[in-house]
Amino acid sequence: MSLFTPFKLGSITIPNRIGMSALTRNRSTATVPNEIMQKYYVERALGGAGLIVTEGTLITRQGTEWPQAPGIWDPAQVVGWKKITDAVHEAGSKIYCQIWHLGRVSHPDAPEQIAAGVPVYAPSAISARGGKFRFLPGHPGYVTPTEVPDPTTIIAQFKQAAINAKEAGFDGVELHGANGYIVAQFLDSTANKRTDKWGGSPENRARFALDTLKALIEVFGPDVSIKISPAGGYNDVGMPLQETIDTFGYLLREANKLGLSYVTLVRYSAASDPEIDGKKRATEHDVVATFSPFLTNTPVFVNCGVTPAEAEQLVNSGTAAGVFFGFSWVTHPDVGKRIKAGKELDNVPNFAHLYGAVGVDPALGYVDYPGM
Repeated sequence: MSLFTPFKLGSITIPNRIGMSALTRNRSTATVPNEIMQKYYVERALGGAGLIVTEGTLITRQGTEWPQAPGIWDPAQVVGWKKITDAVHEAGSKIYCQIWHLGRVSHPDAPEQIAAGVPVYAPSAISARGGKFRFLPGHPGYVTPTEVPDPTTIIAQFKQAAINAKEAGFDGVELHGANGYIVAQFLDSTANKRTDKWGGSPENRARFALDTLKALIEVFGPDVSIKISPAGGYNDVGMPLQETIDTFGYLLREANKLGLSYVTLVRYSAASDPEIDGKKRATEHDVVATFSPFLTNTPVFVNCGVTPAEAEQLVNSGTAAGVFFGFSWVTHPDVGKRIKAGKELDNVPNFAHLYGAVGVDPALGYVDYPGM
């Protein structure tokens, strides 16, 4: 099977083409990675993941809707992640850190945002529609953010996160450019109304992503990647089709010159496309067919709704260098081994404990799924 051939990814070689995509699990201890997270990642390394990408990892204190999301801005977090990377490597896999800034979908009343002592920053002072902070009184939605005066301050935070990730033993970093977070907000003309060099044209709106990638490359060399979702409407982003092609096409043409280890293209998902004002938010289109031609020198990984049979076809045909499975890794610690053995991915998901809960055993719905 083509899925089980090794692949040179940046400066490393991964043992197969089956990746585990970033999956918010909400199990850290006050933003610090802990022992149960280590168990979770090691199970999946042993279960046949050629490359693991961590859950979204915050580059600075932010008011996330996931109050137990991990960070990588603090020495204690670096120590916690180092234990995980060492264990994953010992288990025979490789691991990237997905570095993450929420931008306008933080909340000023969240404890970490209060502790940060800074406003909720975004490209422009435009709130995202929707959202619900269930752990805050009254379950408030998103607020109008403060336009970040100098975006290079956030790029510097991304670079420092990469420095910390390298110290923590990660094999590389994946810039979270999907799902309506800060990179996507800069790219999207509905979220970015700036009139300076960071807004307006596709070239200007792509500047933040490209300058951030260049800063990460200064730290990790060829072991830098980006994940994008051009057909995603989550967190109230999405442009008309031609504008989407113009914007992401420019981004990828320029990113293709940087020597990235891979780009993850997230396909359209109706389940994560919210309905706003009576219609779906995103512009549905074939993301892989539309954007992979821009990546002539950069490996493409495909994510979202990929079946094992389709994954084999994508790699065997040369359409993709590899695939990322998402939710399947939540419910199966051994996705890779099951695919190789021809076994079904048939564990029943525990939705009640998908993201954990205060006062509940964090193992529930996390490390209690059986292997084959």
